[in-house]
Amino acid sequence: MTLPDPRNLLRSLFDAAVQRALPAHNTAPFLPPPPRGRTLVLGAGKAGGAMAAAVDALWPQHAPLSGLVVTRYGHVPPEVRASPGRIEVVEAAHPVPDEAGRHAAQRIVDLTRGLGADDLVLCLVSGGGSALLSLPAPGLTLEDKQAINRALLKSGAAIDEMNCVRKHLSAVKGGRLGAMCAPARVVTLLISDVPGDAPEVIASGPTVPDPTSCADALAILRRYGIELPPAARAGLESGAFETPKPGDPRFAGHEIHLIATPQQSLEAAAAAARAAGVEAHVLSDEIEGESREVGKVHAALARAVARRGAPFARPCVILSGGETTVTLKSKAGRGGRATEFLLGCAIALQGQPGVHVLAADTDGIDGVEDNAGAIVAPDTLARAAALGLKATEVLDRNDAYGYFAALGDLVVTGPTFTNVNDFRALLIA
Repeated sequence: MTLPDPRNLLRSLFDAAVQRALPAHNTAPFLPPPPRGRTLVLGAGKAGGAMAAAVDALWPQHAPLSGLVVTRYGHVPPEVRASPGRIEVVEAAHPVPDEAGRHAAQRIVDLTRGLGADDLVLCLVSGGGSALLSLPAPGLTLEDKQAINRALLKSGAAIDEMNCVRKHLSAVKGGRLGAMCAPARVVTLLISDVPGDAPEVIASGPTVPDPTSCADALAILRRYGIELPPAARAGLESGAFETPKPGDPRFAGHEIHLIATPQQSLEAAAAAARAAGVEAHVLSDEIEGESREVGKVHAALARAVARRGAPFARPCVILSGGETTVTLKSKAGRGGRATEFLLGCAIALQGQPGVHVLAADTDGIDGVEDNAGAIVAPDTLARAAALGLKATEVLDRNDAYGYFAALGDLVVTGPTFTNVNDFRALLIA
């Protein structure tokens, strides 16, 4: 059997995963009928602009519709920029919040005032919403939130740990926004970017009751040695920053729908591989851990398949998702989870013949760079060495972006207007 070109095949699998997660393809089955009162749309996340566009297109033209959604800078779809709809879409910073995000969050809170029992609130929530919907808890400043966010991002903490802290230092996350909407009916549409798809973790669960506590947040901060401003510590230690809990009557009748998940996107990629004549195996959509170490584990599996034909027969594609982490050792390096994974993987593969790997973030942005990810081939290490690049040294300074940029092996898509987290595909020919 003649296999497709490895790079083209891997890129087509990534594209299939992204297409499966686009709001335009997934929103209609979950929209409720228009209410007797008004319909207010609120939301935050990297997919926010595309989610708002999907709702606007599907909602009856005769039915009242208004609202505000905040997304990341550069993540407003071109059609929304060209022709703004009934739902206002604004932009703010990610992953560290800025004044635009704080202002948008305050406007969203203001819009909840005066809601009645006949009104409907559609909440559109996707990954990135934690930073984009940033309204500090009473007594905290935006600068406090920025410093804590930066420390969390550098710490290597898992996404559920980071979001536990973020919820308890927020005036709007951890279910607080949902509680503010009472007595209106609330329907939350979610695009998951977290391992396990827990609604209370996605974007720090602004409309979902929170099972974690201030004590949990303090334990996480101690675990990673993160210092707190006095007001933040006092609010957590006293319990003043506690979030609404499951069973709170203000959430009665609320609905939550996952409209796109990492597993669905991995299954779409697997179907695309099989259509191209290559068997596909999905490992998991919940893989976490240090990016470079996860890369080593994936490389070990690929080597076993390449050398022994086990646990899978060649040719095949191995797929995985989740959210890995990068613990920064150098401030000078550039790169995100995907390229750090790939560099760890390439070092462990040591040029293994027949193995090609693509890793990318499904939002189109790996960390804060302009690439979604990159590709590793059997000759990656050799080509880099010819340019004077030593992979282990580059990894030590967290500069995986520079490494793959020098090779011309970055995957650049621009914003995809969705976000179901890490995507990894290993082709063993």
